[in-house]
Amino acid sequence: MEDNKLTVRAVERALDILLCFTDTPELSLTEIAARAGLHKSTVHRLLASLENKGFLLRNPSSEKYRLGFRLWELSANLSASDDPEVVLLPELEHLRDVLEETVSLYVRDGLERIRIQAVQSNQAIRRVAQVGARLPLFVGASSKVLVAFAEPEVQAQVLSSPTWPPSLDKAVFTAQLEEVRRQGYATSVEEREVGAAAVSVPVYNRSHRLVAALAISGPANRLPLEKMREQAPVLLEFAARMGKMLK
Repeated sequence: MEDNKLTVRAVERALDILLCFTDTPELSLTEIAARAGLHKSTVHRLLASLENKGFLLRNPSSEKYRLGFRLWELSANLSASDDPEVVLLPELEHLRDVLEETVSLYVRDGLERIRIQAVQSNQAIRRVAQVGARLPLFVGASSKVLVAFAEPEVQAQVLSSPTWPPSLDKAVFTAQLEEVRRQGYATSVEEREVGAAAVSVPVYNRSHRLVAALAISGPANRLPLEKMREQAPVLLEFAARMGKMLK
């Protein structure tokens, strides 16, 4: 039993090392150890195994590591028919061209949302959205959509989360969720990021299950509330079309 525990722990630590590369292309042994919270000796052994299996590659000149070819081989076998970020990309690009702002697609993962796809605006001044970013469910238009249209138990978990920011009034947030459900979309102005605004709508699949939140975002001075309200029906139209493409 003890050997099994050690094996599982090694797997978890190896996965933690791979997750260190979520937002950074290259990392040194020291940087990986700090991010993963592991001793350098442990990280060194795991890096050797991951490199041997092709999950990581080491740059001999810089002694830094990056993701290896094996991950790309695995990702090539993802089922395109089941992955919204793949299936919906053409529609996201079309929406970007119609509204001329950055378009993002978010899904809920526990008490966070993850940006699984993004198409950047072509405008010179734009909001750059990083794919893979994890954000809290307490603020932002897409957060409100993912919570407002989720099951009651999910809403209860969010409101009772120990990480709930003391500065955010739960009563105000609850009232915002009610308004989102009533109007079918959510807006935010500088809630999470100074100078940024966003409008978001839910995406349901053909079984009418909430799959994602679709959003456009940009500079707040280019997206006043009145303009976002005018754009909401366009987003809802795109979301309805996207939902028909998902199982």
